[in-house]
Amino acid sequence: MNALRRTLSGLTLGLVALAGEAGARDYVFDTVHSRVSFEVSHLDFSMALGTFRGLSGGFSFNPRNWQSARCDVRIDVASLDMGDAGWRKTMLGKSWFDVERHPDMRFVCTRLEQIDARRGVLEGELTLLGVTRPVRLDFNFNRAGMHKFALQYVAGFSARGELRRSEFGMTRHIPDIGDNIQIRIEVEATRSRK
Repeated sequence: MNALRRTLSGLTLGLVALAGEAGARDYVFDTVHSRVSFEVSHLDFSMALGTFRGLSGGFSFNPRNWQSARCDVRIDVASLDMGDAGWRKTMLGKSWFDVERHPDMRFVCTRLEQIDARRGVLEGELTLLGVTRPVRLDFNFNRAGMHKFALQYVAGFSARGELRRSEFGMTRHIPDIGDNIQIRIEVEATRSRK
């Protein structure tokens, strides 16, 4: 009887461990080390650069089971940095990001496909200027582990992709200001203690 109890107890612990591996853990953005940046052609002279630093929301991820990943991220449009106060004010105006009517962007993950130990493809829906469109990003899982200074479990990711701003209704000055927007995302996040 004791042997049967030990066997059942061992099986139960094993199933609990497997369930923990299959499930994703919640993460909260480290807003100091997380950014969304973009590049767009400026009259073909250069690629204009912009950065958003205001990320909120969070995501769930398990390095052993990428398919369980989920995310719901909001980007504060007013956190835009264009390197110049006047240009930033113009870009936040009605003809561009229209920050008064649309104070944030939202990205919701729909699928994360793993290619190898580090690389994958992240698919989701981006809402910008009240328009929602699918977006596909090349995804890189950089590292997960204990942060030696913060003494917290941290995960890091990078992602890159492209979208057309005209698909979201932002059509001003095309083609002088490019339609194709290159996106780069760098994220560090702390695993929730819950």
